Amino acid sequence: MTDQRNDKAVQTATLAGGCFWCIESALNMVKGIITAKPGYMGGQSTAPTYEEVCTGSSGHAEVVQLEFDSEVISYREILEIFFSLHNPTQLNRQGNDIGTQYRSEVFTHDALQQKIALAIIEEINQEQLFDDSIVTEVSPAVTFYCGEDYHQNYFKNNPENQYCQAVVSPKLAKFRETFVAKLK
Repeated sequence: MTDQRNDKAVQTATLAGGCFWCIESALNMVKGIITAKPGYMGGQSTAPTYEEVCTGSSGHAEVVQLEFDSEVISYREILEIFFSLHNPTQLNRQGNDIGTQYRSEVFTHDALQQKIALAIIEEINQEQLFDDSIVTEVSPAVTFYCGEDYHQNYFKNNPENQYCQAVVSPKLAKFRETFVAKLK
């Protein structure tokens, strides 16, 4: 059976929202997401490693790069999910994960994505959905560096890991409840 997907409908999105294990795990469950790959973007090094990124010295953020079918899920819907998966009002941190590598950032791949990202941030701020203003940066996408193999599907492959049990698992449970209609 051949893939009937319209290649013009396949788009890319790159999102940084703290630890990439949480974002990747959730988005891999969503209808219309073809792939969700953890990696790094936005820094100076041309060959970042997890160890280097964790020091904060490379300037990279932990990101998840998505390929998605825009005929199934819109970029706006992806951003709505993204803003529910992390706290976009925390500067350079998510919970106990502190450093610029954990910043909230939307890396846009074209002018329309930039327009949508800026609009949704403005709407969320106007609706005061959070107690504080959103600090999420919106920047043009640059080179994506795929994370090491052991980061791919990390939660799925390591559900007993302490961090996964304490942080990822509860976030995913809440995510499943909230977005049940969007799950594969």
